[in-house]
Amino acid sequence: MSGKGAVWSRVRSRLRAFPERLAACRTEATAYGRCVQASTAPGGRLTKDLCAQEFEALRSCFAAAAKKT
Repeated sequence: MSGKGAVWSRVRSRLRAFPERLAACRTEATAYGRCVQASTAPGGRLTKDLCAQEFEALRSCFAAAAKKT
């Protein structure tokens, strides 16, 4: 049973670090949010892969930030 406690401890520490990771990727998150917002504005149309480039940049940033922990 003590093995489970160690796993949850690691999970909790990663979740606590998430806001810092998100802050490290604020430029990418902003770019992605603006793309989605522009696509869903009146008259806009959000379609698959429309913001794929911005999403990939954000995903890469999160992955790099997660490796630092």
